[in-house]
Amino acid sequence: MFNSFEWIIALRYLRSRREEGFVSVIVWFSLAGIALGVATLIIVMSVMNGFRAELLQRILGLNGHMAVYSIDHKPLKEFEDLAVKISLMVGVTRVIPTVEGQVLLSANKVAGGAIVRGIRPADIKARKIISENIQSGTLDNFHGKNSVIVGKRLALKFGVGPGDKLRLVSPQSNQTAFGSVPRSKIYKVTAVFDVGMFEYDSGFVFMPLEAAQIYFRSKGAVTNIEIFLSDPDQVRVIRTKIRDKENRPLRIVDWQEANASFFNAIKVERNVMFLILTLIVLVAAFNIISGMIMMVKDKGRDIAILRTMGATRGMILRAFLIAGASVGVFGTLAGFVLGITFAGNIETIRQWLQGLTGTELFAAEIYFLSNLPSVIEIGDVASVVAMSLGLSFLAVIYPAWRAATLEPVEALRYE
Repeated sequence: MFNSFEWIIALRYLRSRREEGFVSVIVWFSLAGIALGVATLIIVMSVMNGFRAELLQRILGLNGHMAVYSIDHKPLKEFEDLAVKISLMVGVTRVIPTVEGQVLLSANKVAGGAIVRGIRPADIKARKIISENIQSGTLDNFHGKNSVIVGKRLALKFGVGPGDKLRLVSPQSNQTAFGSVPRSKIYKVTAVFDVGMFEYDSGFVFMPLEAAQIYFRSKGAVTNIEIFLSDPDQVRVIRTKIRDKENRPLRIVDWQEANASFFNAIKVERNVMFLILTLIVLVAAFNIISGMIMMVKDKGRDIAILRTMGATRGMILRAFLIAGASVGVFGTLAGFVLGITFAGNIETIRQWLQGLTGTELFAAEIYFLSNLPSVIEIGDVASVVAMSLGLSFLAVIYPAWRAATLEPVEALRYE
């Protein structure tokens, strides 16, 4: 499609002489702008994908894909039969009866609120997001009526560790002759976990199911049944099966409903960031247009001479198309390499910048996660590269057309 003559002319015009340095500067700025725009888009898309993937993994790893509650918000009685029925359904991998409630914690003259979840010791060992992230202590001691495990940040806040005592105060009070008295009990910390998500590491306490039933006065009952599926997207199918098999009214909440606003916000922010950062590439494309127009004007005499020597309009058009498109292609390639490299090592770069500046660049209290995540998806990278190349090719059409339609007589009239 392009012959050697056209490539020679295009590359010669890109290597401007000293007196044509301003045009060359504009071309280089255009290339740098496209590279930065492509790299920024790849990095931002990768980080947003990483946020969604990490949050989804941690939220579903701790909360299950579905939860079954009683319709009147009271404890579920005779939950064993219901749990067995659900566990036998196709697509269900694990069913965990749970007792959950809010408490006030106190230790070492520090007090604060937390959520207590009572589950069976075998279930917590099977929950890899906790069992594989035990920082200190052991799950072997997670049994009986006075043991709990806590998150790393909660342990640091209250100054407790394995073997230390932690007082739990329940909002459910005891009636005495002197009025209502808050119920409290001291538990022993047997292990400390760190799942890497601030909300859970700082506000969750796990205790054996039997102990939780006694503490929250729900003996023989649970507050809900957590359900884990082989495919998280099959929640609606399993919901229908549960309603068909169980006659009593139940309230079923899946992960999509429970976290709809959260993941929708991430999706909207991701799309908005893509549109905003696309403007960087668009501005660089306009720089290509201005640089190419100036090049056409500067090379008017050369174009006229080439035309008089036999070069066709098509040759001139293709030569300037090559010159302009080369800026977009090399800028996109440079941005692609920079973006992939940065996104693949973003946590290392963050740690280096934090050590260099002495400031915290990614606070877990604000962003929920302890590490800066990044997931590079081929589809996103391909769309960014295609968009950049498309804008670059569109930007050179008009200048190339102007060069091809330049009349030799008009260009040489005043020479």
